Amino acid sequence: MEKDLWWKKGIRFECQGSGKCCVSHDGYGFVYMTKEDRIRMAKALQLTTSEFTRQYCKKTDGYFHLIDGENGECMFLKQKRCQIYEGRPTQCRTWPFWPEVMDAKTWNQDVAKFCPGVGKGHLWTAQEIQQEIDAQLASENSEP
Repeated sequence: MEKDLWWKKGIRFECQGSGKCCVSHDGYGFVYMTKEDRIRMAKALQLTTSEFTRQYCKKTDGYFHLIDGENGECMFLKQKRCQIYEGRPTQCRTWPFWPEVMDAKTWNQDVAKFCPGVGKGHLWTAQEIQQEIDAQLASENSEP
């Protein structure tokens, strides 16, 4: 891990249940689905992986992603709560520690202004943050 990371002393973050991260906005949209994500979500919904994929996913540029619900909301978001929280995809599990938002400028201009959980609750260590980033990178590089 690099020594000069702006977040080396950690970041406070705790989900506040706003549901904002479950709605497409600005340049952030698709919830990409790995094979493992589709298996986990299918199990949570008591479906086969094939049934889940047919009903809830679309393939764009070779990658599966969830079909958007109304107004860009995730179809599993009800009253600002995820209806399949335990089975949610890796992309949702690793928010807000996505590689593409972990530079100081993007974090401060986009993430901190958008997400009410930033600056609150648990102090994530640099090691924990790196683990989340690594998990997201692994999912981005896994079989679609």
